[in-house]
Amino acid sequence: MSNDDQFLRSGCPIANALDIYGDKWTLIILRDLVCGKETYSELADSPEKIPSNRLAERLKMLEAQEMLIKELYQEKPKRYKYLLTQKGRDTLPVLQAMARWGNQYVEDTWVPPEWFMKA
Repeated sequence: MSNDDQFLRSGCPIANALDIYGDKWTLIILRDLVCGKETYSELADSPEKIPSNRLAERLKMLEAQEMLIKELYQEKPKRYKYLLTQKGRDTLPVLQAMARWGNQYVEDTWVPPEWFMKA
C-alpha cells in the first residue's frame, strides 16, 4: 500500500502507526533487521518462527511503506536482501522502549545493554 493509497482512519498518529505496526509480526521483523538480519532465510529462522506466508506479506507491506528496500544479491536463483531505510531505522527508539518495558515488567526477558546503544 503506497502512502497515496493509505486510508487514514483518523488524525491520531497512534491509530495510524498501529495500521502499520499493530500485528503480531511486523515489530519482530523490524527488530531482526535492526539486529543485522538481511535475507529471507535469516528472517524466517527467528525463534518466533513466523509463518512464511506472513513473512512475505509483511516484507511486501514494509517495502510499500518505504520502511525497507529489497535488493537483489543473487541472480540465479533470484535472492534478495532486505535493508532498512531511514524511515525503518527510525523505529529503533520505539523498539528500544518496548524492550526496556519488557525487561522491567515481563519475567524471564532480557535484552543485552549494548542493544540500547544502537543508533
